[in-house]
Amino acid sequence: MARPSRNSASKTKPLLKQPVRVGKLNSALLVGELRKLHEEAEDPNLHRMPGDKELFGALQYLEAHAGALKTADARGKAAITRVQLWQYLREQADIHQSKAIDDARAANTEWAQLAAALAVNTASAAYNKALRLRAAALPHSPHNETAIRRTPEAVLEAERLAAARAAAERRAQQEAARQHRLLAPVASRLLQHRAGLDDGQDITYWLDEIAAVLPSCETPTQLVSLATYVKAVVREIAKAERSGASSADTTEEATLAYLAAAELVSRDRGTVGRLSLSVQ
Repeated sequence: MARPSRNSASKTKPLLKQPVRVGKLNSALLVGELRKLHEEAEDPNLHRMPGDKELFGALQYLEAHAGALKTADARGKAAITRVQLWQYLREQADIHQSKAIDDARAANTEWAQLAAALAVNTASAAYNKALRLRAAALPHSPHNETAIRRTPEAVLEAERLAAARAAAERRAQQEAARQHRLLAPVASRLLQHRAGLDDGQDITYWLDEIAAVLPSCETPTQLVSLATYVKAVVREIAKAERSGASSADTTEEATLAYLAAAELVSRDRGTVGRLSLSVQ
């Protein structure tokens, strides 16, 4: 009886498990530790070892002179560190090779010209291998949060999603800048004339919140907070007016500041909501 065929995963479906990687590593520090082991073993050729930042050359030297270490413990410790450093170098190679391919393509190099350098036979194979190499760089992108398959389809989809998220962030930043140009003067005017506004406890609280956030209001998150506080001031003043609890000492300048804030809140109610979603 034939076994039922297993459904293959979608070529663009994210991996369920993040690939295990060495990731960020202070390679120079580890090479320095290996150098110290060779110093303690009085390696007579140590002066020929490349510098700690010359990882490939240092690893070649350490491999060739592993026998200079006198104890099994030192040799085992050094070998494990070399394994880790070679793995790190392997991971970095994909990222830097992908960057070299991007530079070649930016210089109008054809895929057929890159085929031999990528150890493939055709232009299409070079293109597909370049896409798979780009998969190594994607986990390092701030706009990529999931592990992706090393398939051309998965890489293109991940890059599309990352570009969409980056574009959304840019739009949010642009909207925040526009909102700041409109909102900051209105909020500043409320503070300037706060002595002439009703001095109810709630109004005073929200004006204090405006005073705290306004001087450093730059990010979309801060803009959402400032807009929320201005809206709260408008709401509390309107509530006081409806209940007849507003102060008779309210000045004309303060009234105009309140009306300007109320108009802005009414006009940009939807925009504040969009900004809130963009920063979540």
